[in-house]
Amino acid sequence: MAQLTSDVEEHTALYVEAFNAGDVDAVNAMYTDEAVAVWEPGFPLTGQARIDSVREFLANGPKMTAVPQQSYVTGDTALLIVDWTIDTKDENGAPERLSGVGVDVLRKGTDGNWRYAIDDPYGEK
Repeated sequence: MAQLTSDVEEHTALYVEAFNAGDVDAVNAMYTDEAVAVWEPGFPLTGQARIDSVREFLANGPKMTAVPQQSYVTGDTALLIVDWTIDTKDENGAPERLSGVGVDVLRKGTDGNWRYAIDDPYGEK
């Protein structure tokens, strides 16, 4: 079950919790309907492609750590800069560590909760 929050400072921790639990529905609920995710630099995903990508990636049981470094809010829009690491497996089943500095834009919905509008985990590239 998605744990959405009206506190932008809590959003990353709740996302990590859902991600590490492998809860595909909860992770996907943390995005706006029209959200764009750039999990592979240069290849933005939206709609069903983004939803399917979450399901596929979480099937490998990855574990994430994420620490917000900066947070800026204006009205119903927030910018988060997040250091993150994911331990997963590569296509051959060997351990693989991914890491980056995410640049995330969140939008506050009419329900008062924050959701990703743009998720760019490799925002520093």
